[in-house]
Amino acid sequence: MLRNDQLAEWDRESFFHPSTHLGAFARGELGNRIVTGGQGCHIEDREGNRLLDAFAGLYCVNVGYGRTEIADAIAAQAHELAYYHSYVGHGTEASVTLAKMIMDRAPDHMSKVYFGLSGSDANETNIKLVWYYNNILGRPEKKKIISRWRGYHGSGLMTGSLTGLELFHKKFDLPLSQVVHTEAPYYFRRPAGIETEAEFVAHCVAKLEELIEAEGADTIAAFIGEPVLGTGGIVPPPAGYWDAIQEVLTKHDILLIADEVVTGFGRLGSMFGSTHYGLKPDLMTIAKGLTSAYAPLSGSIVSDRMWQVLMQGTDENGPIGHGWTYSAHPIGAAAGVANLRLIDELNLIGNAGEVGAYFLSGLREALGEHAHVGEVRGEGLMAAVEFVKDRDTRTLFDPKETIGAKVAGALLKRGIIGRAMPQGDILGFAPPFCMTRAEADSVVAATKDSVAEILG
Repeated sequence: MLRNDQLAEWDRESFFHPSTHLGAFARGELGNRIVTGGQGCHIEDREGNRLLDAFAGLYCVNVGYGRTEIADAIAAQAHELAYYHSYVGHGTEASVTLAKMIMDRAPDHMSKVYFGLSGSDANETNIKLVWYYNNILGRPEKKKIISRWRGYHGSGLMTGSLTGLELFHKKFDLPLSQVVHTEAPYYFRRPAGIETEAEFVAHCVAKLEELIEAEGADTIAAFIGEPVLGTGGIVPPPAGYWDAIQEVLTKHDILLIADEVVTGFGRLGSMFGSTHYGLKPDLMTIAKGLTSAYAPLSGSIVSDRMWQVLMQGTDENGPIGHGWTYSAHPIGAAAGVANLRLIDELNLIGNAGEVGAYFLSGLREALGEHAHVGEVRGEGLMAAVEFVKDRDTRTLFDPKETIGAKVAGALLKRGIIGRAMPQGDILGFAPPFCMTRAEADSVVAATKDSVAEILG
Protein backbone atom coordinates (compact mmCIF):
# COMPACT_ATOMS: atom_id res chain seq x y z
CA MET A 1 0.00 0.00 0.00
CA LEU A 2 1.61 3.28 -1.14
CA ARG A 3 1.05 6.33 1.03
CA ASN A 4 1.65 9.91 0.06
CA ASP A 5 3.37 10.92 3.29
CA GLN A 6 6.79 10.85 4.92
CA LEU A 7 6.04 8.97 8.15
CA ALA A 8 8.49 6.12 7.50
CA GLU A 9 11.19 8.64 6.58
CA TRP A 10 10.51 10.70 9.70
CA ASP A 11 10.75 7.51 11.72
CA ARG A 12 14.34 6.89 10.60
CA GLU A 13 15.31 10.56 10.86
CA SER A 14 13.78 11.42 14.24
CA PHE A 15 12.90 8.39 16.39
CA PHE A 16 15.47 6.83 18.77
CA HIS A 17 14.04 3.30 19.16
CA PRO A 18 14.85 1.30 22.29
CA SER A 19 16.52 -2.12 22.07
CA THR A 20 17.32 -1.54 18.39
CA HIS A 21 20.44 -1.84 16.22
CA LEU A 22 20.70 1.91 15.70
CA GLY A 23 23.06 1.89 12.73
CA ALA A 24 21.14 -0.78 10.82
CA PHE A 25 17.86 1.05 11.41
CA ALA A 26 19.19 4.45 10.38
CA ARG A 27 20.66 2.99 7.19
CA GLY A 28 17.44 1.23 6.28
CA GLU A 29 18.93 -2.24 6.72
CA LEU A 30 16.39 -2.97 9.45
CA GLY A 31 12.70 -2.76 8.64
CA ASN A 32 10.22 -0.67 10.55
CA ARG A 33 6.58 -1.36 11.32
CA ILE A 34 4.12 1.41 12.13
CA VAL A 35 1.20 -0.12 14.01
CA THR A 36 -2.19 1.49 13.52
CA GLY A 37 -4.76 -0.67 15.27
CA GLY A 38 -5.61 -3.82 17.14
CA GLN A 39 -8.47 -6.04 18.19
CA GLY A 40 -8.37 -9.04 20.49
CA CYS A 41 -5.10 -10.89 19.85
CA HIS A 42 -4.39 -9.14 16.52
CA ILE A 43 -2.67 -5.93 15.49
CA GLU A 44 -2.70 -4.11 12.14
CA ASP A 45 -0.05 -1.94 10.52
CA ARG A 46 -0.04 0.82 7.92
CA GLU A 47 0.62 -1.63 5.14
CA GLY A 48 -2.62 -3.48 5.85
CA ASN A 49 -0.98 -6.50 7.51
CA ARG A 50 -3.03 -8.21 10.20
CA LEU A 51 -0.86 -10.16 12.64
CA LEU A 52 -1.67 -12.41 15.59
CA ASP A 53 0.41 -10.94 18.40
CA ALA A 54 1.47 -14.01 20.34
CA PHE A 55 3.65 -11.88 22.61
CA ALA A 56 0.99 -9.34 23.68
CA GLY A 57 3.26 -6.40 22.84
CA LEU A 58 5.94 -7.02 25.44
CA TYR A 59 3.92 -9.52 27.49
CA CYS A 60 1.71 -6.66 28.57
CA VAL A 61 -1.54 -6.32 26.55
CA ASN A 62 -3.07 -8.99 28.74
CA VAL A 63 -6.77 -8.27 28.14
CA GLY A 64 -6.20 -7.93 24.39
CA TYR A 65 -6.40 -4.98 22.03
CA GLY A 66 -9.40 -2.76 21.42
CA ARG A 67 -11.05 -2.91 24.85
CA THR A 68 -13.38 0.07 24.77
CA GLU A 69 -14.12 -0.28 28.49
CA ILE A 70 -10.57 0.79 29.32
CA ALA A 71 -10.42 3.44 26.60
CA ASP A 72 -13.68 4.94 27.87
CA ALA A 73 -12.39 4.96 31.46
CA ILE A 74 -9.24 6.79 30.33
CA ALA A 75 -11.27 9.36 28.39
CA ALA A 76 -13.70 9.93 31.25
CA GLN A 77 -10.84 10.47 33.70
CA ALA A 78 -9.06 12.87 31.34
CA HIS A 79 -12.23 14.95 30.98
CA GLU A 80 -12.88 14.97 34.72
CA LEU A 81 -9.31 15.41 36.04
CA ALA A 82 -6.32 14.74 33.80
CA TYR A 83 -3.75 15.12 36.56
CA TYR A 84 -3.10 15.80 40.18
CA HIS A 85 -0.09 14.74 42.23
CA SER A 86 -0.08 12.24 45.08
CA TYR A 87 2.40 14.01 47.38
CA VAL A 88 1.62 14.84 51.03
CA GLY A 89 -1.52 12.73 51.25
CA HIS A 90 -3.19 13.79 47.99
CA GLY A 91 -5.02 11.27 45.85
CA THR A 92 -7.79 10.85 43.31
CA GLU A 93 -10.79 8.56 43.28
CA ALA A 94 -9.09 6.40 40.66
CA SER A 95 -5.77 6.05 42.51
CA VAL A 96 -7.36 5.26 45.86
CA THR A 97 -9.76 2.76 44.29
CA LEU A 98 -6.97 1.03 42.39
CA ALA A 99 -4.79 0.80 45.50
CA LYS A 100 -7.66 -0.91 47.31
CA MET A 101 -8.24 -3.30 44.38
CA ILE A 102 -4.55 -4.26 44.30
CA MET A 103 -4.36 -4.88 48.02
CA ASP A 104 -7.53 -7.00 47.88
CA ARG A 105 -5.70 -9.24 45.40
CA ALA A 106 -2.22 -9.22 46.97
CA PRO A 107 -1.01 -11.81 49.51
CA ASP A 108 -2.36 -11.16 53.02
CA HIS A 109 0.98 -10.07 54.49
CA MET A 110 1.35 -7.16 52.05
CA SER A 111 0.36 -3.71 53.27
CA LYS A 112 0.55 -0.74 50.83
CA VAL A 113 1.24 0.02 47.17
CA TYR A 114 3.45 2.84 45.89
CA PHE A 115 2.72 3.81 42.26
CA GLY A 116 5.19 4.62 39.49
CA LEU A 117 5.15 4.41 35.71
CA SER A 118 7.31 1.45 34.65
CA GLY A 119 8.74 -1.76 36.02
CA SER A 120 12.17 -0.16 35.91
CA ASP A 121 11.22 2.75 38.16
CA ALA A 122 9.32 0.41 40.48
CA ASN A 123 12.46 -1.65 41.01
CA GLU A 124 14.46 1.55 41.58
CA THR A 125 11.89 2.39 44.26
CA ASN A 126 12.28 -1.08 45.76
CA ILE A 127 16.04 -0.74 46.11
CA LYS A 128 15.74 2.69 47.74
CA LEU A 129 13.17 1.32 50.18
CA VAL A 130 15.43 -1.64 51.04
CA TRP A 131 18.33 0.72 51.75
CA TYR A 132 16.13 3.07 53.79
CA TYR A 133 14.78 0.09 55.76
CA ASN A 134 18.23 -1.10 56.76
CA ASN A 135 19.41 2.40 57.63
CA ILE A 136 16.43 2.85 59.95
CA LEU A 137 17.25 -0.50 61.58
CA GLY A 138 20.84 0.66 62.14
CA ARG A 139 22.40 -1.67 59.56
CA PRO A 140 24.09 0.75 57.13
CA GLU A 141 26.44 -1.95 55.81
CA LYS A 142 23.58 -4.26 54.73
CA LYS A 143 23.04 -2.87 51.22
CA LYS A 144 24.05 -5.35 48.49
CA ILE A 145 21.38 -6.87 46.27
CA ILE A 146 21.60 -10.42 44.94
CA SER A 147 20.07 -10.88 41.51
CA ARG A 148 20.33 -13.81 39.12
CA TRP A 149 22.04 -14.25 35.81
CA ARG A 150 19.45 -14.05 32.99
CA GLY A 151 17.01 -12.18 35.22
CA TYR A 152 15.39 -9.02 33.83
CA HIS A 153 14.53 -6.15 36.17
CA GLY A 154 14.79 -3.02 34.01
CA SER A 155 17.35 -0.95 32.17
CA GLY A 156 18.13 1.96 34.47
CA LEU A 157 21.38 2.23 36.45
CA MET A 158 20.42 0.02 39.39
CA THR A 159 17.78 -1.94 37.51
CA GLY A 160 20.07 -2.51 34.53
CA SER A 161 22.62 -3.77 37.06
CA LEU A 162 20.04 -6.14 38.53
CA THR A 163 19.30 -7.45 35.04
CA GLY A 164 21.58 -10.40 34.39
CA LEU A 165 21.88 -10.16 30.60
CA GLU A 166 25.08 -9.07 28.88
CA LEU A 167 23.38 -6.74 26.40
CA PHE A 168 22.16 -4.52 29.24
CA HIS A 169 25.64 -4.25 30.80
CA LYS A 170 27.94 -4.05 27.80
CA LYS A 171 29.55 -0.58 27.39
CA PHE A 172 27.23 0.93 30.03
CA ASP A 173 29.67 0.40 32.94
CA LEU A 174 27.18 -1.94 34.59
CA PRO A 175 26.57 -3.70 36.88
CA LEU A 176 27.15 -1.26 39.73
CA SER A 177 29.13 -2.57 42.68
CA GLN A 178 26.10 -2.94 44.97
CA VAL A 179 24.71 -5.75 42.79
CA VAL A 180 25.98 -9.33 42.69
CA HIS A 181 24.60 -12.23 40.65
CA THR A 182 23.96 -15.87 41.38
CA GLU A 183 22.93 -18.94 39.38
CA ALA A 184 19.80 -18.80 37.22
CA PRO A 185 17.25 -21.58 37.90
CA TYR A 186 17.60 -22.75 34.31
CA TYR A 187 17.42 -26.53 34.48
CA PHE A 188 17.84 -27.09 30.74
CA ARG A 189 21.22 -25.34 30.86
CA ARG A 190 22.36 -27.07 34.03
CA PRO A 191 26.04 -27.98 34.45
CA ALA A 192 27.23 -31.39 33.29
CA GLY A 193 26.87 -34.11 35.88
CA ILE A 194 23.60 -32.84 37.32
CA GLU A 195 20.71 -35.10 36.28
CA THR A 196 17.58 -34.38 38.33
CA GLU A 197 15.72 -31.20 39.20
CA ALA A 198 16.32 -31.91 42.89
CA GLU A 199 20.08 -32.06 42.26
CA PHE A 200 19.92 -28.82 40.32
CA VAL A 201 17.96 -27.05 43.08
CA ALA A 202 20.62 -28.19 45.55
CA HIS A 203 23.25 -26.78 43.17
CA CYS A 204 21.46 -23.39 43.02
CA VAL A 205 21.19 -23.29 46.80
CA ALA A 206 24.87 -24.16 47.19
CA LYS A 207 25.87 -21.39 44.76
CA LEU A 208 23.71 -18.90 46.67
CA GLU A 209 25.23 -19.94 50.00
CA GLU A 210 28.73 -19.62 48.52
CA LEU A 211 27.97 -16.11 47.34
CA ILE A 212 26.53 -15.07 50.70
CA GLU A 213 29.56 -16.52 52.47
CA ALA A 214 31.96 -14.70 50.13
CA GLU A 215 30.20 -11.33 50.38
CA GLY A 216 29.17 -11.59 54.02
CA ALA A 217 25.53 -11.95 55.05
CA ASP A 218 25.78 -8.72 57.04
CA THR A 219 26.37 -6.84 53.74
CA ILE A 220 23.46 -8.33 51.78
CA ALA A 221 20.11 -6.59 51.96
CA ALA A 222 17.86 -8.36 49.46
CA PHE A 223 17.43 -11.01 46.79
CA ILE A 224 15.40 -10.15 43.68
CA GLY A 225 13.86 -12.65 41.29
CA GLU A 226 11.06 -13.14 38.81
CA PRO A 227 8.77 -16.05 39.77
CA VAL A 228 9.35 -17.26 36.19
CA LEU A 229 12.41 -15.97 34.31
CA GLY A 230 11.00 -13.80 31.52
CA THR A 231 13.29 -12.08 29.04
CA GLY A 232 16.11 -14.43 30.06
CA GLY A 233 14.36 -17.29 28.28
CA ILE A 234 10.84 -17.83 29.73
CA VAL A 235 12.05 -20.42 32.24
CA PRO A 236 9.77 -21.76 35.00
CA PRO A 237 11.69 -22.72 38.14
CA PRO A 238 12.45 -26.37 38.87
CA ALA A 239 10.27 -28.03 41.49
CA GLY A 240 11.15 -26.96 45.02
CA TYR A 241 13.38 -24.07 43.95
CA TRP A 242 11.55 -21.21 45.62
CA ASP A 243 11.01 -23.05 48.91
CA ALA A 244 14.72 -23.84 49.08
CA ILE A 245 15.82 -20.30 48.18
CA GLN A 246 13.48 -18.69 50.71
CA GLU A 247 14.88 -20.92 53.45
CA VAL A 248 18.36 -19.54 52.75
CA LEU A 249 17.11 -15.94 52.69
CA THR A 250 15.27 -16.34 55.98
CA LYS A 251 18.36 -17.87 57.62
CA HIS A 252 20.50 -14.88 56.65
CA ASP A 253 17.83 -12.16 57.19
CA ILE A 254 17.80 -11.18 53.51
CA LEU A 255 14.68 -9.53 52.10
CA LEU A 256 12.90 -11.01 49.07
CA ILE A 257 11.76 -8.84 46.15
CA ALA A 258 9.40 -10.68 43.80
CA ASP A 259 9.49 -9.03 40.40
CA GLU A 260 5.94 -9.64 39.18
CA VAL A 261 6.06 -7.21 36.25
CA VAL A 262 5.37 -10.08 33.83
CA THR A 263 3.64 -12.62 36.07
CA GLY A 264 1.39 -10.27 38.05
CA PHE A 265 -2.39 -10.21 37.50
CA GLY A 266 -2.84 -13.56 35.86
CA ARG A 267 -0.12 -14.49 33.36
CA LEU A 268 0.50 -17.86 35.08
CA GLY A 269 -3.20 -18.64 35.50
CA SER A 270 -2.95 -17.35 39.10
CA MET A 271 -3.34 -13.76 40.28
CA PHE A 272 0.35 -13.54 41.17
CA GLY A 273 3.43 -15.66 40.63
CA SER A 274 4.11 -15.33 44.36
CA THR A 275 0.94 -17.21 45.26
CA HIS A 276 1.49 -19.62 42.37
CA TYR A 277 4.87 -20.72 43.75
CA GLY A 278 4.40 -20.07 47.47
CA LEU A 279 6.63 -17.00 47.77
CA LYS A 280 6.31 -14.66 50.74
CA PRO A 281 8.00 -11.50 49.41
CA ASP A 282 8.83 -8.33 51.30
CA LEU A 283 8.31 -6.28 48.13
CA MET A 284 6.43 -7.06 44.92
CA THR A 285 7.05 -5.25 41.63
CA ILE A 286 4.00 -4.79 39.38
CA ALA A 287 3.54 -3.03 36.04
CA LYS A 288 2.54 -4.53 32.68
CA GLY A 289 -0.58 -6.46 33.66
CA LEU A 290 -1.75 -3.69 35.99
CA THR A 291 -3.22 -1.71 33.08
CA SER A 292 -2.62 -4.21 30.24
CA ALA A 293 -0.43 -1.37 28.88
CA TYR A 294 -3.41 0.84 28.04
CA ALA A 295 -1.62 3.53 30.06
CA PRO A 296 1.77 3.57 31.83
CA LEU A 297 1.57 2.53 35.48
CA SER A 298 3.63 0.44 37.88
CA GLY A 299 3.73 -0.28 41.54
CA SER A 300 5.82 -1.45 44.47
CA ILE A 301 3.75 -3.45 46.95
CA VAL A 302 5.26 -3.22 50.43
CA SER A 303 4.88 -5.90 53.11
CA ASP A 304 3.57 -5.06 56.54
CA ARG A 305 6.92 -5.76 58.23
CA MET A 306 8.64 -3.27 55.92
CA TRP A 307 5.82 -0.74 56.26
CA GLN A 308 6.22 -0.65 60.04
CA VAL A 309 9.90 0.26 59.64
CA LEU A 310 9.15 2.88 56.95
CA MET A 311 6.70 4.58 59.33
CA GLN A 312 9.32 4.50 62.07
CA GLY A 313 11.73 6.15 59.64
CA THR A 314 9.41 9.09 58.99
CA ASP A 315 8.69 9.47 62.71
CA GLU A 316 12.44 9.83 63.22
CA ASN A 317 13.42 11.76 60.08
CA GLY A 318 10.37 13.50 58.67
CA PRO A 319 8.58 12.82 55.35
CA ILE A 320 10.12 10.12 53.20
CA GLY A 321 12.29 11.72 50.50
CA HIS A 322 11.07 9.69 47.54
CA GLY A 323 8.50 10.59 44.89
CA TRP A 324 7.76 10.84 41.18
CA THR A 325 5.75 13.63 39.57
CA TYR A 326 3.54 11.05 37.89
CA SER A 327 3.14 8.65 40.84
CA ALA A 328 -0.46 7.38 40.87
CA HIS A 329 -1.29 9.38 37.72
CA PRO A 330 -5.10 9.40 37.57
CA ILE A 331 -5.31 8.40 33.91
CA GLY A 332 -3.09 5.37 34.53
CA ALA A 333 -5.06 4.57 37.67
CA ALA A 334 -8.38 4.78 35.80
CA ALA A 335 -6.99 2.38 33.21
CA GLY A 336 -5.91 0.03 36.00
CA VAL A 337 -9.33 0.01 37.64
CA ALA A 338 -11.09 -0.75 34.34
CA ASN A 339 -8.48 -3.38 33.45
CA LEU A 340 -8.76 -5.31 36.72
CA ARG A 341 -12.56 -5.22 36.53
CA LEU A 342 -12.43 -6.58 33.00
CA ILE A 343 -10.05 -9.38 34.02
CA ASP A 344 -12.55 -10.44 36.70
CA GLU A 345 -15.70 -10.06 34.60
CA LEU A 346 -14.35 -12.07 31.66
CA ASN A 347 -12.57 -14.70 33.80
CA LEU A 348 -9.40 -13.99 31.85
CA ILE A 349 -7.12 -15.49 34.48
CA GLY A 350 -9.03 -18.77 34.24
CA ASN A 351 -8.74 -18.61 30.45
CA ALA A 352 -5.00 -17.92 30.70
CA GLY A 353 -4.54 -21.07 32.76
CA GLU A 354 -6.78 -23.28 30.62
CA VAL A 355 -5.73 -22.09 27.15
CA GLY A 356 -2.14 -21.78 28.31
CA ALA A 357 -2.01 -25.46 29.25
CA TYR A 358 -3.65 -26.37 25.92
CA PHE A 359 -1.18 -24.20 24.00
CA LEU A 360 1.87 -25.65 25.75
CA SER A 361 0.61 -29.18 25.16
CA GLY A 362 0.15 -28.37 21.46
CA LEU A 363 3.68 -26.99 21.15
CA ARG A 364 5.12 -30.06 22.85
CA GLU A 365 3.18 -32.41 20.61
CA ALA A 366 4.20 -30.52 17.47
CA LEU A 367 7.86 -29.88 18.29
CA GLY A 368 8.91 -31.89 21.34
CA GLU A 369 10.62 -34.62 19.32
CA HIS A 370 12.24 -32.38 16.69
CA ALA A 371 15.96 -33.08 16.35
CA HIS A 372 16.86 -29.42 16.95
CA VAL A 373 14.37 -28.62 19.72
CA GLY A 374 16.05 -28.99 23.10
CA GLU A 375 13.08 -28.06 25.23
CA VAL A 376 9.49 -26.82 25.03
CA ARG A 377 8.64 -25.22 28.36
CA GLY A 378 6.16 -22.85 29.93
CA GLU A 379 3.63 -22.02 32.63
CA GLY A 380 0.23 -20.41 32.17
CA LEU A 381 0.30 -18.24 29.06
CA MET A 382 4.09 -18.16 28.86
CA ALA A 383 5.88 -20.62 26.61
CA ALA A 384 9.23 -21.03 24.92
CA VAL A 385 10.86 -23.31 22.37
CA GLU A 386 14.63 -23.60 22.71
CA PHE A 387 16.63 -24.67 19.66
CA VAL A 388 19.85 -26.68 19.88
CA LYS A 389 22.41 -28.11 17.50
CA ASP A 390 22.26 -31.48 19.28
CA ARG A 391 19.40 -32.30 21.65
CA ASP A 392 21.09 -35.35 23.21
CA THR A 393 24.10 -33.35 24.41
CA ARG A 394 22.22 -30.03 24.76
CA THR A 395 24.84 -28.48 22.46
CA LEU A 396 23.83 -24.96 21.43
CA PHE A 397 24.08 -23.42 17.98
CA ASP A 398 26.75 -20.81 17.31
CA PRO A 399 25.05 -17.48 18.15
CA LYS A 400 26.22 -16.11 14.79
CA GLU A 401 23.76 -18.44 13.07
CA THR A 402 20.86 -16.49 14.69
CA ILE A 403 18.57 -19.51 14.56
CA GLY A 404 16.01 -18.06 16.98
CA ALA A 405 15.72 -14.84 15.01
CA LYS A 406 15.37 -16.76 11.75
CA VAL A 407 12.54 -18.89 13.12
CA ALA A 408 10.81 -15.77 14.46
CA GLY A 409 11.17 -14.20 11.01
CA ALA A 410 9.66 -17.26 9.33
CA LEU A 411 6.81 -17.12 11.83
CA LEU A 412 6.19 -13.46 11.07
CA LYS A 413 5.84 -14.29 7.37
CA ARG A 414 2.98 -16.56 8.42
CA GLY A 415 1.21 -13.74 10.25
CA ILE A 416 2.25 -14.63 13.81
CA ILE A 417 4.39 -12.53 16.15
CA GLY A 418 6.67 -14.54 18.45
CA ARG A 419 9.78 -13.16 20.13
CA ALA A 420 13.36 -14.18 19.50
CA MET A 421 14.58 -13.98 23.10
CA PRO A 422 18.03 -12.49 23.81
CA GLN A 423 21.11 -14.52 24.70
CA GLY A 424 20.02 -17.80 23.15
CA ASP A 425 18.13 -19.42 20.29
CA ILE A 426 14.79 -19.25 22.04
CA LEU A 427 11.38 -18.47 20.56
CA GLY A 428 9.08 -16.98 23.19
CA PHE A 429 5.31 -16.66 23.45
CA ALA A 430 3.17 -14.68 25.89
CA PRO A 431 -0.15 -13.97 24.15
CA PRO A 432 -3.10 -11.97 25.48
CA PHE A 433 -5.25 -13.76 28.05
CA CYS A 434 -8.20 -13.73 25.64
CA MET A 435 -6.50 -16.11 23.21
CA THR A 436 -8.82 -18.91 22.08
CA ARG A 437 -8.02 -22.56 21.48
CA ALA A 438 -8.43 -21.95 17.76
CA GLU A 439 -5.91 -19.12 17.87
CA ALA A 440 -3.55 -21.30 19.90
CA ASP A 441 -3.86 -23.99 17.22
CA SER A 442 -2.94 -21.47 14.52
CA VAL A 443 0.16 -20.37 16.43
CA VAL A 444 1.26 -23.98 16.95
CA ALA A 445 0.76 -24.87 13.27
CA ALA A 446 2.63 -21.79 12.06
CA THR A 447 5.47 -22.43 14.51
CA LYS A 448 5.82 -26.02 13.35
CA ASP A 449 5.99 -24.90 9.73
CA SER A 450 8.50 -22.14 10.57
CA VAL A 451 10.80 -24.55 12.40
CA ALA A 452 10.59 -26.94 9.45
CA GLU A 453 11.52 -24.11 7.06
CA ILE A 454 14.63 -23.10 9.02
CA LEU A 455 15.76 -26.37 10.60
CA GLY A 456 14.14 -29.08 8.48
